[in-house]
Amino acid sequence: MPADALDQLRWLRTPEGAAATARAAALLEGGADLLPGLGRLRAEVGPDHAGPAWELARLRARARPVFGPEADLLFLTADTLEQAGRPALAARRARRLLADGSDSSVDLGCASGTDTVALARAGASVLAVDVDPLARELTAANAEALGVADRVWVVAGDAVELVAAAAGGEVAGCAAAVLDPARRAGGRRLLDPDRWSPPWTTVSALLDRAPRAVVKVAPGLDHDRVPAGVEAEWVSSGGSIVEALLWGRAVSTVWRRATLVRGDEVLELTAHADPGPAPVGPVGGWLHEPDPAVIRSGLVSMVAADLGATLVDPTIAYLTSDAAADSPWVTSYRVDEVLPFGLKRLKALLRARGVGRVVVKKRGSPIEPEQLARQLRGPGAGSATVVVTRVAGAPTALVCGVAG
Repeated sequence: MPADALDQLRWLRTPEGAAATARAAALLEGGADLLPGLGRLRAEVGPDHAGPAWELARLRARARPVFGPEADLLFLTADTLEQAGRPALAARRARRLLADGSDSSVDLGCASGTDTVALARAGASVLAVDVDPLARELTAANAEALGVADRVWVVAGDAVELVAAAAGGEVAGCAAAVLDPARRAGGRRLLDPDRWSPPWTTVSALLDRAPRAVVKVAPGLDHDRVPAGVEAEWVSSGGSIVEALLWGRAVSTVWRRATLVRGDEVLELTAHADPGPAPVGPVGGWLHEPDPAVIRSGLVSMVAADLGATLVDPTIAYLTSDAAADSPWVTSYRVDEVLPFGLKRLKALLRARGVGRVVVKKRGSPIEPEQLARQLRGPGAGSATVVVTRVAGAPTALVCGVAG
C-alpha cells in the first residue's frame, strides 16, 4: 500500500469520499475504461482523490458476487479482499464457535474485519486486534458500515504476544478466539506453516491454550501437523476447497470433517477416527471423482464403502464401480474405454469413435491437460472426457462419456 493509504482510507470514509466512490462506481458500471474514466474522475474530485475512489469502486465490484449488496458498503484493499473469504462461511464459523453461549471473542489479525463482523452478528462482543494500522482502520470502517460498531473494539496488538499471554482458556480476556494467519508474502503462497504470520508455533499454542478457538489454515496442511484432539475440517464449494479449519478442543466433536456447500445447502461427512484406505480393484463401468473436501479430509474410504466402489490405484483418489452413483460426494463418468496411455493409440481410438472435442482430466500424471486436449482435437463431431491417471501403477487413459 502507498505510504498515505491510511489518510486515503480516512478520506474515503467522509461524505466527500463516499460521493467520489459512488461517482467512480457509476463510471465503471457505464463501461468507462481506466484512463478516460480516471481522467473524468480527476476533473470532478481532484487528482489526489480520484485514484483511491476508483480503486475502492473497482474492489467493491469484484466483491459483489461474494458479498452481495453489502459489497457496496465495504472498505477494502486488494490484499484484504483476497484474504476475506465468504461472509456466509464466516457466519457459519461464528455460530459454531459461539454455540455454547460464549459472548466474547478476539479476532487475532482482523484484516478488513470479515470475521469480526460475523462474530458481532452472532452475538459476541469482539476485540479486533492487528499490528497494522490500516487493517485496524478497515475493520473499524466496516464494523460501522455494517451496523455492528457498538459490539466491536479495535485495538493495536500482536497475536503472538496475546496468545503467549493466554491464561485460563481465554485470550485477551475473551472466551473465544479466531486466528487467520497470513499465508501469502510478495504475492506468493507460503507453503511452510512455519513461515506464516503468525507462524505455526502460535497456531499450536492457541489450540493448546484456548479450547474455544478456530484457526483458518492452508488446504494442503499436512495431517501430521494437526494436534491430537483437534478437529480438522475442509470445506468445498463448486468443486474447489474454499477453506480449511482447525477447531479447538472445546469445539471439536470428530476427528475429521468434510463439508460441501451447495447454495444454501450444507452437507457434512465426518469420522471419529481414521477410517483407513479404501480397497483397490479393477476399473469398472463408472469412474467416480471424490469431492476435494473428501480427499483432503482423508475420508475417501467412507465414500467408497457407501458406493460399493474401489480405488483404481492405492495412491490415486479415483474410485470405480460397475454401478452409477447418486452421491453429492462424487462426480461420476461412464467409462467407455480403458487403455495404456499413449498419444498415438489414444488419438486413433478417439477418431475411430468420431470424437473431436475432448476434456482432459488428470491425477497422478505429469501431462498438461490443456496441451493434451489440443493434441487430441480432431474432425469428429463427438465429445468425450479423457482421464489420464495410474491404474494398478501403470499410466492409463480412461475414455469416458463418449457422446455425439
